Amino acid sequence: MSPPDSNPTASMASTSTPSSSPSPAASPASAPHATPAALALPTASAADFPADFVWGVATSAFQIEGAADADGKGPSIWDSFCRQPGVIADGSDGDVACGHYDRLEQDLDMIRDLGVDAYRFSVSWPRVRPTGDGDWNEPGLVFYERLVDGLIARGIKPYLTLNHWDLPQALQDVGGWGNRATVERFVEYAVGIAKRLGGKVASIATHNEPWVMAQLGHETGVFAPGIKDRRIAAQVSHHLLVSHGLAVTAMRALGVTAPLGIVLNLAPMVPATDSAADRAKARLEDGKLRRWYMDPLFKGGYPRDVLDDLGHAAPYVEAGDMALIQVPIDFVGVNYYSRGMISADGSWDAKAGGLELTDMGWEVYPQGLTDLLVGLHRDYAVKRLYVTENGGAFKDPIGADGRVHDEDRTRYLDTHIAAVGEALRQGAPMGGYMVWSLMDNFEWASGYEKRFGIVHVDYATLARTPKDSAVAYRDFVRRQRAARGG
Repeated sequence: MSPPDSNPTASMASTSTPSSSPSPAASPASAPHATPAALALPTASAADFPADFVWGVATSAFQIEGAADADGKGPSIWDSFCRQPGVIADGSDGDVACGHYDRLEQDLDMIRDLGVDAYRFSVSWPRVRPTGDGDWNEPGLVFYERLVDGLIARGIKPYLTLNHWDLPQALQDVGGWGNRATVERFVEYAVGIAKRLGGKVASIATHNEPWVMAQLGHETGVFAPGIKDRRIAAQVSHHLLVSHGLAVTAMRALGVTAPLGIVLNLAPMVPATDSAADRAKARLEDGKLRRWYMDPLFKGGYPRDVLDDLGHAAPYVEAGDMALIQVPIDFVGVNYYSRGMISADGSWDAKAGGLELTDMGWEVYPQGLTDLLVGLHRDYAVKRLYVTENGGAFKDPIGADGRVHDEDRTRYLDTHIAAVGEALRQGAPMGGYMVWSLMDNFEWASGYEKRFGIVHVDYATLARTPKDSAVAYRDFVRRQRAARGG
């Protein structure tokens, strides 16, 4: 551990100059065409974060593990989806990914060397229970025990996610998340993992981004399982929420004391203009993304405007379902990458917005993270909020010196961490921040073309190379820990 920084307000980026803490930018709703200069945020200060604030990195099983059929693992819907022609941008798959399954100890050491408090990971359901029900796969369970025990031995808190999209293909063959029976299979899975790992992990999240599973997987069909049916998508979203509530209840009955919650991908929805049409569309899109999930979890019902928009495609809700969904939870994880700019006619073009764009074509808009977190605190009685994913994809060639000089990513993380600090100052109950992602990986339909990692992966050799952003994040966490006497 390095000594405390001589300037306690130094930002994450070693090349940044501490700001004089200007006032927060105007909210995006009032300034939809704000220029980059209007988005200045105070640099992240140790004073912004409480002593128990958790700094971490995140990954998911399918994106890094590889070993697609090793040691008894069954196929997932993503294994099957990748076999369909044209659905993955570079024609790749997750068969090898980052080879994490065979490089566990090396990767655990890499996480330790970053000096973070926590590692968020997911369990692959088909690795531990290949058909989604029936026999459990002991080698798969042993792998995750080694992962959790290895993290603890290195002083890192394990943050476990049960479902990061890789449903066993055998369950999809009988209807997947569109089939109510999958709800029960998920509860069995949650209980099985909780029995094995629940006493060791720092928290358990039931689902990662149910909106993505429902909308991208079942309405637009651009993600696994590739279904294009609005009615099924709405039913899937409901089944995911019911399974969440039932799993939380079952794990608590089992005696799990670790905090339990769910992870949602969220963004403020901003009208592109002040027109009534754009404002109405932005309100509806906020309903589909944020309120459709947060309202049932905290208010006991789906938003009326979204139900009206769905019409006959609205989900079938059994008696008592909403009470099951509204079971108290300990936290909500927030995955944030950019704001949503909404125009009623679909004409908004991020390239014309005047802001820096990531390699995904998404605006770099840290103020949106502050607005989102403060809004969640204002609108819902959430005990604790975590930023469970935040990061940017940028083109990251290795330089002649063998290093990756990713100033754009370092700047992205710096400003977004500052945005979390601003949310804390405005009263949001923040518990931690986790970078997406630990290392470059299989980026779903983009294949290996997009790199989010703070560690570079050479996909030919699987060599890991920490980028400049990893060094900056490591040093920032060290300064935070030193400032709070840790």
